[in-house]
Amino acid sequence: MSTTSEKLQKVLARAGLGSRREMETAIADGRVKVNGKVATLGDRIEMRDRVAVDDRPVTLRGAEEVPRRVIMYNKPEGELCTRKDPEGRRTVFDRLPRLKGERWIAIGRLDINTSGLLLFTTDGELANKLMHPSTEVEREYAVRVMGEVKKEQVVAMVEGVMLDDGPARFTDVQEFGGEGINTWFHVVIMEGRNREVRRLWESQGLTVSRLKRVRYGNIFLDKRTKAGEWVELSQDEIDDLSATAGLAVRKVPELTPDEKNRWSRDKHKRRPVQAMRKPKAQRGR
Repeated sequence: MSTTSEKLQKVLARAGLGSRREMETAIADGRVKVNGKVATLGDRIEMRDRVAVDDRPVTLRGAEEVPRRVIMYNKPEGELCTRKDPEGRRTVFDRLPRLKGERWIAIGRLDINTSGLLLFTTDGELANKLMHPSTEVEREYAVRVMGEVKKEQVVAMVEGVMLDDGPARFTDVQEFGGEGINTWFHVVIMEGRNREVRRLWESQGLTVSRLKRVRYGNIFLDKRTKAGEWVELSQDEIDDLSATAGLAVRKVPELTPDEKNRWSRDKHKRRPVQAMRKPKAQRGR
């Protein structure tokens, strides 16, 4: 192979078929063929190779050819972060604008009882970089806690506690108002393990009654999106995310007339939700 070869899963993710992890699963399941032969994990390809997924040809594109679109979605409680649910429950993908020849890739997940900011992109490499622990992207949550929160409990969660799947900690905890069983905090965490925010509070004998993500990296949930709505990010916001991921800046393409019509029809108007203020630690940044 020439020095221009790239990992197969990376090229497939860039083609908009899913995240790199999803493409690795597709390869492991024998769903991907290269030049007519079933591919295996670890294969590298060049742009001239013929690639098919589920026997459908894939149009390969170099990094500079791939549009980088990102949308912010305000997830309501009760929606699943999966493409399809066997039980027919609503998923976050049900509300997103439809794409032609590409698919939206979720940058991280939120559990069914967590609301707030979710980012989706057409760029699998951007999604992979932003989700990888080595990139150390901050995630900020607004948390309503039941029970009296003591200073030593906050200190323990910042210094770190041992959970079932390893050590975990908040990098910042700020009280944000309320009292008694209606006390709100803002917490910052550097990774996205399953139910990690809830489990950190539970380690101190406290129960989270409401959980909402309000920031991912430099992107804040704001008044542009009500619960169940999405908005496409600006060029500056996408440039910030690209820089955080260590990727070259790429111009966001203009929507075609057909895309404008489809995206407009896909807009969902929902009941307004109260906008969250930035915590003291983040103001002025």
